[in-house]
Amino acid sequence: MSNTDRYREARDHLVAVISDYDKAVQTFAWPQLQGSFNWATDWFDVVARADGPNERTALWIVEQDGSEQKISFAEMADRSDRVATWLSELGVGKGDRVILMLGNQVELWEAMLAIAKLGAVIMPTTAALGPADVADRIERGGARAVIANAADTVKFDAVGGDILRIAVGEEVPGWHRYADASATVAAGPFAACTDVGDPMLIYFTSGTTSKPKLVEHSQVSYAVGHMSTMAWIGVRPGDVHLAISSPGWAKHAWSCFFAPWIAEATIFVYNYTRFDAAALLDQLRRAGVSTFCAPPTVWRMLIQADLGPRPAGLREVLGAGEPLNPEVINAVERAWGLTIRDGFGQTETTLQIGNTPGQPVKPGSMGRPMPAVPVVLVDPLTGELADEGEICLDLSKGPLNLMTGYLGDPKRNAAVMSGGYYHTGDVASRDEDGYITYIGRTDDVFKCSDYKVSPFELESVLIEHPAVVEAAVVPQPDDTRLAVPKAYVALADGWPADADTARAIMEYARDHLAPYLKVRRVEFHELPKTISGKIRRVELRHREEQAHRSGADLDAEYRYEDLVT
Repeated sequence: MSNTDRYREARDHLVAVISDYDKAVQTFAWPQLQGSFNWATDWFDVVARADGPNERTALWIVEQDGSEQKISFAEMADRSDRVATWLSELGVGKGDRVILMLGNQVELWEAMLAIAKLGAVIMPTTAALGPADVADRIERGGARAVIANAADTVKFDAVGGDILRIAVGEEVPGWHRYADASATVAAGPFAACTDVGDPMLIYFTSGTTSKPKLVEHSQVSYAVGHMSTMAWIGVRPGDVHLAISSPGWAKHAWSCFFAPWIAEATIFVYNYTRFDAAALLDQLRRAGVSTFCAPPTVWRMLIQADLGPRPAGLREVLGAGEPLNPEVINAVERAWGLTIRDGFGQTETTLQIGNTPGQPVKPGSMGRPMPAVPVVLVDPLTGELADEGEICLDLSKGPLNLMTGYLGDPKRNAAVMSGGYYHTGDVASRDEDGYITYIGRTDDVFKCSDYKVSPFELESVLIEHPAVVEAAVVPQPDDTRLAVPKAYVALADGWPADADTARAIMEYARDHLAPYLKVRRVEFHELPKTISGKIRRVELRHREEQAHRSGADLDAEYRYEDLVT
């Protein structure tokens, strides 16, 4: 049996059993691929070239002005062959690292496949980066080449060294024209030139607490591992899948590259410069989207715009990236009869924990461990397995969907893989049915008096209040209680940043949380974020610690004891 046959057999089995969670856990195993394997040639190209005259759509991109492109699997295989041949002629070869700074455009998918076919290493990078960040990624990532849109090439002006530069769009002096690839005679079909353990991808984490880490993935950790993500989404062969995600971050590879194409589904993309909920809902209906994943911010905007009747083709809806409050879930259930399902994973892994299709969803829970993903909870103090602790992967059970490691950082690798576990840095609890509920990052959870406080739990309640768009809870040092919960709040339009609003928010939190979880301080403040949009609580914690050490009062702060009786 070939590696492709093993891959297909495992994929088909998981698609067939995922709606029966217990059966999936008992019967699914990762395909045991051996020796030579390359996802782009041994899976994508095989699928694409099996279509014959009945060409299925692999990629469907719609622009805000109504123009659109549809690329079949067969066309995508051919286009990526030509790009791979052209890149090879320019000197890109096996092991070379190639930065991709592209938007949701056909060239992104072409280039990812082409780079993979050469055995080179894909380094997706967001266009939101500035010149300093670009230079850092090139230096620490050891990039051999870069492919970027012409408008972004100025960010590379200060970068020296012998780096191959390729521009998409207008001609740029000193840069090769990506468009020249279209006239190249393809040397394909390409054969696998990589082994299962060879690198395929390097992602930079978003750096919420430190400098971005370089996460390396092999030819199988994402390419096979994302079968777990495919199963969580519930995407099937022939589906149309839409995920709201920006290129450059791992979630884009999860839901806009690997998972749908593992399932042989169409990736649907709707590009817009300004979010329009009604327009997005129209696209869901027009395109016959089957599975839809969006961050909670998008879900909240959709329900505010009136969901209308359920899109005819829609079967699965998912949320990812931040807390989703019950009001949003209930609103979607009432309008569409569908339950938004949650899940958990990291750049370093694929989907680890999820509410899978057809299974009961417990409010607030991320779901249960995905089949063949050895999730355990480890007590941070004792190192023993527990029902509350750090989410870890048991390394003795060979988690296939785990990174090979952090590049150039042996100290961090040793720490994250210590004690026989991969440590996620996230804390959760597990109930009697095996459902896992997120508590927070290990470095975010803090003690108030003798109680453990999860910022995530408090924030999930705070964002239910109509005045609160976003919230970040951090410990404020306190000589009596050790620390008290303080909420930094970004306000919704129409709500004044005054004592009355602060009182309303604190009273709401008091009424919906346990007494020991009172939010005792509120400050209206712009939340510091990474370029990927994640809140940097570390900056807010440092602000509180510095104020405490200096004895300075934070004048903009509202106190529970002054406002709430």
